[in-house]
Amino acid sequence: MKFLADMGVSPLTVQLLRQQGYDTVHLYEQGLERLLDALILEKARQEERIVLTFDLDFGDLLAASSALLPSVIIFRLKNTNPASVGARLLAVLAESGEDLEAGAIITVDDTRYRLRRLPI
Repeated sequence: MKFLADMGVSPLTVQLLRQQGYDTVHLYEQGLERLLDALILEKARQEERIVLTFDLDFGDLLAASSALLPSVIIFRLKNTNPASVGARLLAVLAESGEDLEAGAIITVDDTRYRLRRLPI
C-alpha cells in the first residue's frame, strides 16, 4: 500500500509507516502545503495512494463524486500524538488492507473504526 499524508498528519507518523515498509509521502515534502482537497484526491488517485487526513471534507468530496478511488483514512482521535496515531493506523491496516486496495473510506476513532466501501 502507498500513502499520501495530508498536512495535519505528523511527519513522525509518516516516518513510522516508512519504517514498516510502506511507501508514504507527505504533502509538505513535495511543497504542496496549500493544495486544495479535490486536487489532493486527484493526486492520490493518479499515484494510487491512500489519503491519510484529519479533515472530514474528504468524505464529502468522495460522496459527491461517486468515485471508486482513492481510499481515504480519516482520523477522529482525541489523542493525536504521532505514536498513538501510528498505532491506531497500523491496527486498522492489519484488518482492512484489502478493502483499502479496492476503494474505501475509513473513519478511525480512539476505540473503533468505521469502513465504507466506495462509491458512497
